[in-house]
Amino acid sequence: MEKKNIAVICGGDSSEYVVSLKSGQNIFESIDRALYKPWLIRMRFNEWVVLNGESVIANIDKSNFSFTVSGKTIHPDFAIIMIHGTPGEDGILQGYFDLLKIPYSTPGVYTSSLTFHKFFCNNFLRSFGLSMARSLYLQPGDDINTKEIARLFGFPLFIKPSAGGSSFGVTKVKIEEEIKPAIEAAFKESNDCLVEEFIDGMELAVGACEIKGKIVPFLPTEVIPNGEFFDFESKYSKGGATEITPARLPQEKIKTCRELAVKIYKLTGCKGIVRVDFILKQDVFYFLEINTVPGMTNTSFIPQQLNAMGLELKNILTEVIESLMLK
Repeated sequence: MEKKNIAVICGGDSSEYVVSLKSGQNIFESIDRALYKPWLIRMRFNEWVVLNGESVIANIDKSNFSFTVSGKTIHPDFAIIMIHGTPGEDGILQGYFDLLKIPYSTPGVYTSSLTFHKFFCNNFLRSFGLSMARSLYLQPGDDINTKEIARLFGFPLFIKPSAGGSSFGVTKVKIEEEIKPAIEAAFKESNDCLVEEFIDGMELAVGACEIKGKIVPFLPTEVIPNGEFFDFESKYSKGGATEITPARLPQEKIKTCRELAVKIYKLTGCKGIVRVDFILKQDVFYFLEINTVPGMTNTSFIPQQLNAMGLELKNILTEVIESLMLK
C-alpha cells in the first residue's frame, strides 16, 4: 500500500520563525518512515517551499497545496502544523486547510483563534471558574494612565502582547517609568496588549493529547528561569532556565495540575498536542496560557515530558495523524 504523504509545515511570519524551523525539523525526523512519507515545508510570507535539507526542491501551489518533485505531483494527505505564531497558531492556516479539505494536527479555526488571543481566552476560561492574574486590556490610542496602572497592579507587573508567543514583546516592569516603553514593545508584536499582575509562584508547563479517544495529560515540567522571568532567552538559550520533569510537587498537586490541563483542553475544544502553562501559588493554580502549537525542539517541554513517561514522540505523532486524518 502506498504511504500517506505527511506535510510538516514550519516557519511562519512571526518572531518565532527560527524556533519553528527547529520544531519542524525535529517533528520531520520523528515521523515513522515505515508508515508515512514526510515532506518538510517552509512558509515565510509569500514563499512556500518544500525542503530537502537546506535545499529547496519544489514550490507549493497555493491553490491546492500540491507540489511537484521529480515529475510527480504530490497532494499531502495530512498536515502537521509546526508554525508558532501567525499563520499557524491563530486559525489562519487552519481555515485554509479546511477549505481544501486537508486534515491537520492542531485545533480548528475557532479554538486556534480563541487560544492565541490571551485576553479573549482568559475571559472565556474565567467564566468556568479558572483562576488567573488580574489584567487590563489596552489597544493603540487608549489613554494610558501610568499612575493608575501602578496603583491597580503594584510592582513588578507584566506587560505582554495579547496575541503572540515565545515571550516576544513581554516585559517585567518594576517602576512606573517603564510602563509606556513596555506597552510600545508589546504593540510591536500585537495589535493589543495586556497589563497583568505579577503572581510569584512555581511556573509549570503540562502537555496533553487525545490518544485513542481519551485526553491524556503529560507529566508537568517545573520551570526555574535563571533570569528575571521565562523570556525568550530563558526558553531557548543554553542554561537560560532549569527545567525539572516531573515537577517537584506532591502527587496530589501533580494530579490536580494534570486534571486542569484536561479540563482546559476540553473547554477550548483542542485537538492534537497542546501545552498549558500555570503558576502555582499557595495551593492555587493560576492559568497563564495555552499553546496549541507548542515548541517541539529536542529540548522543549513536550519531548521532555514524553521521555519522563516512557513514551516515544514517533508513536504519539502516529496517534495524532491516524486519529485526525479520519475526522
